[in-house]
Amino acid sequence: MTPTIRRATALTGIACVSTLLATACGSGFDDNPGQPAQQTSGPVTLQILIGSSGEAETAAVKQAAQTWSTTAGAGATVTPAQDLTQQLGQAFAGDTPPDVFYVDAVRFADYASLGALEPYAGKISRPDDFYPTLRAAFTYNGTFYCAPKDFSTLALIINQDLWAKAGLGDSDVPTTWEQLTSVSEKLKAAGVTPLALGDTRDRIGAFMVQAGGWITSTDGKQATADSPQNLAALDYVRKLLAGKLAQSPSQLDAGWSGEAFGAGKVAMTIEGNWIKGALQADYPDVKYAAYELPAGPEGKGTLSFTTCWGIAAKSRHKEQAISFVEAMTKADQQMAFARAFGVMPSRQSAKGTYIGEFPADAPFVNSADYAQGPVNAPKMDSVLADFDTGLQQLTSTAPKTLLERVQKNTQAALGTS
Repeated sequence: MTPTIRRATALTGIACVSTLLATACGSGFDDNPGQPAQQTSGPVTLQILIGSSGEAETAAVKQAAQTWSTTAGAGATVTPAQDLTQQLGQAFAGDTPPDVFYVDAVRFADYASLGALEPYAGKISRPDDFYPTLRAAFTYNGTFYCAPKDFSTLALIINQDLWAKAGLGDSDVPTTWEQLTSVSEKLKAAGVTPLALGDTRDRIGAFMVQAGGWITSTDGKQATADSPQNLAALDYVRKLLAGKLAQSPSQLDAGWSGEAFGAGKVAMTIEGNWIKGALQADYPDVKYAAYELPAGPEGKGTLSFTTCWGIAAKSRHKEQAISFVEAMTKADQQMAFARAFGVMPSRQSAKGTYIGEFPADAPFVNSADYAQGPVNAPKMDSVLADFDTGLQQLTSTAPKTLLERVQKNTQAALGTS
């Protein structure tokens, strides 16, 4: 499941998150989430709620939980959620959260700001082994809360047959915006649609990072959307779209960019390493390769998508929960997950092993060093959804107008206007 699709699913749970926001102030959340809750007597069985990508992930997590149980002296019941955001919202509002659960980086700040999460990450062995950009995604008010379970970044995916059809070779793979424009013009001249580009911040945002911009400051406390850097990025993307050098999935009669790419409608797309599984399943004959995204005016830039193992501040089994997460995030276990359902390990110590087994994914892994995570601030759902709507009208709306709007809305959400 792509982050774009996951985001669409998550938005259906906003009402439940709103319920969580409304009830948290007086519903019994720990005022001091770092303090241990009362432990129950007798055998402990952890409740684990996951947002599974499918049967392979569910089976792998259940197997890992069973292995942990045999040595931990505790049980673990793993439940794949039908709608993770909605179910977590209901559980928190009802004061019955699972002990351990997946937390998408786009949701993290909302939960952390309410005291719903136990800030346990410093108790996991070698916390500095997690990629710095992933630690930042799960840091709130200076505290690293929860251990990243895996991640992906965006890369440039090239259809090798369509590339060759346009008379292009390895030396033509673009490494700058200027080269991306040039090679796209060559593809178009050869009768090949150049680029499928998702029309939301989850894809266009990469250009903002390459230009040196982003929606919020590094600490998530200030709005930075209305900047010359972001304007340069949107102006560039607008030119690609206006010149038909890039097209959105809907323009290509596709549900997402990976579908358009797999169907041979475009020579390039910008996606995460989840495209590998999608192409293997639906378009196994497509020959392709991944490359780091072209650099912008301020250098390399990409986006990262990640999830952490959250532990409820209200859990009565925190010691066992931390032990469980410790087992799930060891490098060898992360590699087992990588083999089972295609995720990339969040520990830097697993990088060499992962690239050795999956060399085609090297561009995704190497991009972790300069990747930008999701907006790390609470109460931003409606702001970001509105920005996405604006980006879908980028060819008919002045980029400056879009940025002024998201700046104003972000300031209101952050309470800085």
